[in-house]
This record gives sequence, C-alpha cells and structure tokens, in this order.
Amino acid sequence: MTTPGDDELSTWWDLVTEGYSAVRERIADELTTRFDLTPTSFEVLLRLARSPDRRLPMTLLAREAALSSGGFTKLADRLCSAGLIRRAPSDEDRRVIYACLTEHGADVAHRARQVRAELLRRLVLTPLGPDAARALAETMRTLRDAQAARTNPAATSTRRVNPSPK
Repeated sequence: MTTPGDDELSTWWDLVTEGYSAVRERIADELTTRFDLTPTSFEVLLRLARSPDRRLPMTLLAREAALSSGGFTKLADRLCSAGLIRRAPSDEDRRVIYACLTEHGADVAHRARQVRAELLRRLVLTPLGPDAARALAETMRTLRDAQAARTNPAATSTRRVNPSPK
C-alpha cells in the first residue's frame, strides 16, 4: 500500500473526527434531553457506577474528566444539587473528599447508559456491523495508546476502556 499524500491523510482524519463528532453530538443531545446530563456529567456518573463502593476521590475524578479542580467543584455542586452524588470525607485521610453516587444517581446512570447503548447500536453498530465496529474500536485503542506512550511512557491511565467480556 502506498503512503497517503497530505490531502488524503487530512481527509481521512477529517472523516474520523466528523463521524465521531456527529455520533457524540446525537448522544449528548439525547442525554441532555432525557436526563439533563452533559457529556462530562454522564462520564462522572459512569465512572462512579463502575467504581468499588460507587465512590472515587474528587481529585481523581477531576483529573479523569480533564477538568480543573475549580471546574470539577462546580460540576460536583450541580450533581449534588440534583441528588446524583454526595460528598463524603475519607476515614483514612482528612484531606481526601470522595464523590459518592447516590441511589438516585445510580438509577440515572443505569438508565442513561441504556439509552447510550441503544443509540450506539443504531448510530454505530447498524451502519458498520459488529466486525467493523470492533476493528474501529481496536484501531482507536491503538491510536490512544500510541499517544499516551509518546506523552508519558511510564503512565498507566485509569481512563483505559477495555472491551466487555464476550
């Protein structure tokens, strides 16, 4: 296979970002309409739902959500006001504050995850098929891992997403 020229390479990348953006926007619109969740709020709820005891240190959540501590504090305030999370001090280290998923937050996270899965089936799986969708995921994992290795070879990210067991 020949190496692509600059225009072809740019077109490939534009197609990747346009496809991703279109799907992400549709999902974001639906989660906002149905659950009043932004993409970042949804990500935080999912991380908490998948965590042991459904809680994580707020500093870790802020880092994983790529937010400043001030930005995450505002997001946490909104999630607390909505009854989706609560703050709790650590028993071991008084400097640590946990974000804890409430029962209501767990219910919303579960229902929002189901809606997202339905949308992904319709918007990604239906047009691509399982094999192409799996290949796309593996390709994007390779790209993500290559960039992570370039920026910090020793880092192991908690953001890693592994496929569900078959």
